[in-house]
Amino acid sequence: MSHAREIVVVANTRLPSQRAQALQVVQTSAAFERCGYRTTVLHALRAQVEPLPAGVDVYTWYGVPAGPRPVVRAVPCVDWIDAVPVRWQYWPARLQERTFARNAARVVAREHPQAFVYAREVEAALPLLRKGRKGVFVEVHRVPEGRLRRAELLECAQLQAGCVAISGGVQADLLALGVRAEQLVVEHDGFESTRFAHLPDKAAARQTLGLAPDVPVVVYTGGLLEWKGVDVLVDAARLLPHVQFVIAGGMASDVARLRVKAAGLAHVRIDGFVAPELVSLYLAAGDVGVVPNRSQPAISSKYTSPLKVFESLCSGLPLVVSDLPSLRDVLTEHTAEFVQPDDPAALAAGLQRLLADPVRRAYLTEHGRSAAHGRDWDTRARRLVAWMDAYSKR
Repeated sequence: MSHAREIVVVANTRLPSQRAQALQVVQTSAAFERCGYRTTVLHALRAQVEPLPAGVDVYTWYGVPAGPRPVVRAVPCVDWIDAVPVRWQYWPARLQERTFARNAARVVAREHPQAFVYAREVEAALPLLRKGRKGVFVEVHRVPEGRLRRAELLECAQLQAGCVAISGGVQADLLALGVRAEQLVVEHDGFESTRFAHLPDKAAARQTLGLAPDVPVVVYTGGLLEWKGVDVLVDAARLLPHVQFVIAGGMASDVARLRVKAAGLAHVRIDGFVAPELVSLYLAAGDVGVVPNRSQPAISSKYTSPLKVFESLCSGLPLVVSDLPSLRDVLTEHTAEFVQPDDPAALAAGLQRLLADPVRRAYLTEHGRSAAHGRDWDTRARRLVAWMDAYSKR
C-alpha cells in the first residue's frame, strides 16, 4: 500500500475537554500537520461538550502556535453515559466506545484510503486491520486488564499494527503480552515549546496571579483524579503552614471534592481548571513544582507520562515527585527530588528540603531544562512520522 502524506488521528475524546488526553490529541495532531502530513482528527461527538469561547478554535484554546491546522471532525456515537448514575455507567461507556470506533473506522475506510491511521483506541484500529488495512498504528497508554481488550490488542499486533508505547512501563507490558520488539516504539508525551519561550519573571507572574511576592510557593498543575495524589499534597500542606500552595486544573467535580478536603487551609489555593495557555504563568510563579502520584493503580505507578513533568522541566521549575517507575522513566536525581509516594509527611519533608536549598533548586533547574530538549511535540512528531514511514515499508 502506497501512503500519501496524510494521517488520520482517531481519538475517543471530547473536544474541547478539561482532561489532559484532549490536549495531547490536539497537540499531537497539530505537530503531525507541521511535519508536512495533511492531518484529520476524528473525535467523538458526545452528548455533553463544553462550548469554546466565541471566536476561539480548539487549537487556539489548547495553546497551539499559529500555523497549519488539522481538520477536526466529530464522529457520531451512541452516548447516554451522563444520563445515568456513575455506578451504572460501565455498559453505556462500552457502548459509546464501540459505536464511536465502528463509525470512525467507516469514515477512515471510505474517505482516507491512503492515510496512515494513528489511533488511541484498539477498538478503532481493529476493524481496519481485519480488512487488511496497512499503515495502522495504535498509541497505547496502558495494557488493559480485561481479557477481551487484551485479546484485541494482541490481535492488532498480530495483524501488524505498529504500537506506540507512551512509557517504558507500557512497553514492558506489551512485550510481556506478546507484541514483538520490532513493532514497538516508546514516545512519551511532550510540551508546546512556544508557550514557555517567553515566561514572565517570578515577580510579574505572582502579581498577575495575586500571589504574595515574598512567600515560598509550591505549584501543582494538572488533573485531580484520585490517583494523581493531590489529596496527599493537601495533607502535606497541613504540615507546611508557612508555604503557599497553588493547585490549578481538574474537572469541576474533582475541584469541589478537593476544596472540601482543603477547607480551613488559608495557605492552600485551589483555582480549578484554567485555560492551557495560562499554565506557564503558574509554573513561572512557583519556587517548586510537585507531582504527587499515588502508588496505585498501575496507570499511576507504571504507565502515565504526565504532561506536567515536561512542562515543568521546560520552564525550569524544580520538581518534587513520587518515587515511582512511571516517573523514574523520564526523571533522575539530576532532574527531580524523589519522595515516598502516598505519604504526606515524606512529601512535606521533600518540599521543605528543596525550598530550603537554593543551590539544589538551581541544579535541578539547569539539568531539567537540558532534559527537556527533544521532548517538545514537534520533535516527537518528527520521530514518529519517520518511524511510521519506515515501519510501513517493511
